[in-house]
Amino acid sequence: MSPVAIGLIGIAVLITLFLLGTPVGFAMAIVGTAGFCVLVSPEAGLSLLARDVFTTFSNYSLTVIPMFIFMGSLAFATGMSRKLYSSTHKIFGEFKGGLVIATIAACAGFAAICGSTNATAAAMGRVALPEMKRFNYDDSLATGSVAAAGSLGILIPPSTVFMVYGIMTEQSIGALFLAGILPGVMLASLFVGVVVLMCWKNPALAPAGQATTWKEKISGLGGMADTLILFALVIGGLFLGWFSPMQAGAVGAAGVLILGLIRRQMSLPNFMFAVKDALKITCEVIVIITGAVVFSHFMAVTTIPASLAGWVGGLELHPAAVMGIIILIYLIGGFFMDALAMITLTIPILYPLVTALGFDPIWFGVIVVLVTEMGVITPPVGLNVYVIKSITENVELETIFKGIFPFLAAILLAIGILLAFPQIATFLPDLLH
Repeated sequence: MSPVAIGLIGIAVLITLFLLGTPVGFAMAIVGTAGFCVLVSPEAGLSLLARDVFTTFSNYSLTVIPMFIFMGSLAFATGMSRKLYSSTHKIFGEFKGGLVIATIAACAGFAAICGSTNATAAAMGRVALPEMKRFNYDDSLATGSVAAAGSLGILIPPSTVFMVYGIMTEQSIGALFLAGILPGVMLASLFVGVVVLMCWKNPALAPAGQATTWKEKISGLGGMADTLILFALVIGGLFLGWFSPMQAGAVGAAGVLILGLIRRQMSLPNFMFAVKDALKITCEVIVIITGAVVFSHFMAVTTIPASLAGWVGGLELHPAAVMGIIILIYLIGGFFMDALAMITLTIPILYPLVTALGFDPIWFGVIVVLVTEMGVITPPVGLNVYVIKSITENVELETIFKGIFPFLAAILLAIGILLAFPQIATFLPDLLH
């Protein structure tokens, strides 16, 4: 049997393991090791597994992951999500759909100190959904908007997906963070546009809330101060070259901790919760990266990436058409796998093809994140939807999934805009260089 055939069988087995609920990292390590044993030798396969595990877990560049995750966990433990929502509520709450707009703005703000879609959706869902229920908002719009806005957590930096992509492709994590800022703002604005359009067509979906004075609105801006300070410190420090991405994560975590202590919002139980939460998420992500490294070595010996690049090159398709096919692959895959699983599975195969076609790898990273954002809210996997379901047990899954479709259209529009104007993603990284 040819190496390519064995590689295709390995991919099929891997997808089957994903669908059966096998943890992503373990599934990729199992298939990668077994495939390497078949193609090379059992001794080489076992040696590869041991070497990759040791190399990955001792890789200094991976320290960026626990630092930023710890920063987000501390921010949640100190109640920054509640302060953000309270601030945006004061500013937008009096308008039709104002609570949804406030939630989207708060999700964008919390994403700037979190980096996780699930954490962003859970944090904002807990504070926003009871308020929307109190003001008789449509269940579908309320739950769907929080699930969709939570996806901003992997686009607006810091982002765990950008970190994993940067490590796998050896691209600058700082440049990827900068590349996500403008597309993140654009997508949040498109989400707001969707809400405004829906409420204009059917005002009963989201009644206006209690009016607030200009003084209250201005005071609400003060509640965003902590988030803005941290974002400016971390991203501004990266932009100005004050510190590396690893140091930026440590500075951000220390900043959240200091602010929490100053404002007396950081107790010992909250601190221990943040430590345990960050440790759990970090272990999950690093195990996934380790499995991806093993699987990528298996893919290399199957020659599938080189064969795919040669095949596509022989089709004489325009690079834009090839990119369209790649995006379609991600869209379909997103129905069955979460963001990290999709990226760790596809990057070893598709990244060499993308670079061979001359696409900017930083821009492609943003495109990949945008497309995988759809996967966290589309059925049947849609992890953000299940997070929201766990918060609102009296709302059916079908109702939540119905609410996400207008926001899916906004993500597709954002992808189209970035395809037409890649400078939106590359402007800030180019400015840095």
